[in-house]
Amino acid sequence: QVQVVESGGGLVQPGGSLRLSCAASGINLSFYDMGWYRQAPEKQRELVATITRDSSTNYADSVRGRFTISRDNAENTLYLQMDSLKPEDTATYYCNAKHWNGYREVWGQGTLVTVSS
Repeated sequence: QVQVVESGGGLVQPGGSLRLSCAASGINLSFYDMGWYRQAPEKQRELVATITRDSSTNYADSVRGRFTISRDNAENTLYLQMDSLKPEDTATYYCNAKHWNGYREVWGQGTLVTVSS
């Protein structure tokens, strides 16, 4: 079964940190470009960060310098280290995997991150 499963979300105070993980099964992530997206209540889903197969990264302006995306192809896992969290980072975070030739795209079910005091 092809799937990606996010974990690591939760409640954190402003200024705190969380590390999200996205574990893949049924696919080899080394053939996929990966990304994290988020969707806040009543807002559209937006890109947070992406990482290509050769580990080139890109970040939304709102998270650049605070979040770090990384991948471990040996563990078939994607990560998002989130530091200096702000209340506006509150959202459900989704993992996305796109095969390099475009034939398959996989979304996770999401993990909720709440930043609140």
